[in-house]
Amino acid sequence: MQPMNAGMAPGGSREREWAAEIYRQLDAAYGMPDWRPYYAPVDELVLTILSQNTNDVNSLRAFEALKAHYPTWHAVLAAPVDELTYTIRIGGLGPQKAPRIQAALSRILEERGNFDLDFLAEWPVDQALDWLTGFNGIGPKTASIVLLFCFGKPAFPVDTHITRVTRRLGLAGTKDSPEKIQHIWEALVPGEWYYSLHLNFIRHGREVCRAPKPRCAACVLSTVCRYPDKTV
Repeated sequence: MQPMNAGMAPGGSREREWAAEIYRQLDAAYGMPDWRPYYAPVDELVLTILSQNTNDVNSLRAFEALKAHYPTWHAVLAAPVDELTYTIRIGGLGPQKAPRIQAALSRILEERGNFDLDFLAEWPVDQALDWLTGFNGIGPKTASIVLLFCFGKPAFPVDTHITRVTRRLGLAGTKDSPEKIQHIWEALVPGEWYYSLHLNFIRHGREVCRAPKPRCAACVLSTVCRYPDKTV
């Protein structure tokens, strides 16, 4: 089987079989997590903004600092931007993230009259994605995280780990964007697989298919991987 970037279009039967085998191998190795929402949708949105270009530990610390300092989203919106920037500083890029958070909260309040995104549960995925990505600083990954993790909707978020692993497997070209990789996976696997596949890919990327040097000898995907620079 040749990598997709060698001329194959995603969605063919051979590519779907390849993707299904990857899904099965990851589930066998890491288990199939049950979907359940951890955060309210606005909390998830803000946390995901804070997670941009930083690690999970620091983004969570920044989120906890924000929630400890401000009792309501109204208070976050009303805060001086310099104060909010300082509050979330541990997450990095505070001068960019603080205005994004306030702009998102302002738009939600203006359009919806409250800080409730539950209406997205009733919207088609494409419509919900279009609405969320209309916010400054919110791209397909952030929007897909909110839809998948809060509402169980079939949107597949692609982070740096999923991008790296998908390219190495050969399912995407070495320069394919996260957005293209999202479209590839959404064409290859059913929506009910997205949650498990997303989480297991991230775990695999952190523990095994690491940057810069993957642990190919310990990889459960070695038989289906087309990475030319395997470390075995």
